[in-house]
Amino acid sequence: MVIFMVSNEADKPEEVKVAEEKHIHEKKEHKHAEAAAKEAPEKKGDEPKPPEGGAAAPAAVAPAAQATVAPAAGAVPARPMMARRDYKWAVCHVFSSKNDTILTVTDLSGAETLAKASGGMIVKADREEGKPYAAMQAAAKVANEVKNRGITGLHIRIRAPGGHGAKTPGAGAQSVVRSLARMGLRIGKIEDVTPTPTDTTKRPGGRRGRRV
Repeated sequence: MVIFMVSNEADKPEEVKVAEEKHIHEKKEHKHAEAAAKEAPEKKGDEPKPPEGGAAAPAAVAPAAQATVAPAAGAVPARPMMARRDYKWAVCHVFSSKNDTILTVTDLSGAETLAKASGGMIVKADREEGKPYAAMQAAAKVANEVKNRGITGLHIRIRAPGGHGAKTPGAGAQSVVRSLARMGLRIGKIEDVTPTPTDTTKRPGGRRGRRV
């Protein structure tokens, strides 16, 4: 049996022998690669020390300086500041009833009148003075005047007749706001300043009412 096994080893084909030698060679290369990987971290830790009593090398200082300037990991870059437009404001007082629409633009204190217009200045018929068309044309006229004076923004105060009259503005109030916005003016606050009494106000006419 021993002689038979020896004869089998001797009679191996050349292809099998070459495969075995290649396998042994690959094992040796793998061992050399593992040894080199273990030695690599040790070599990285061995950094040259600066000479005693001397300044550190400039090559060692440069990375530290760059690290302070570089942003932190995951930080969102700051956006550039957008130039904020400065508006010049005024107040537009709108009196809107079913009979007329009156616009008066003043400064913020209300002491100086900058422009004024009304529905009666636009149309000829009395019945058209309180309509949206007359209010739009009056607003366009006022907008052009205040833009020539350098006004770029308007706060709007809308007033109905109030008191013992109507408590809601007329049809021209909404048209005024739309027209001013379309003329390129910045609209700020929109307030309703209709005077509303807590109890009531005395209606015109005497004890027996209005004589017709």
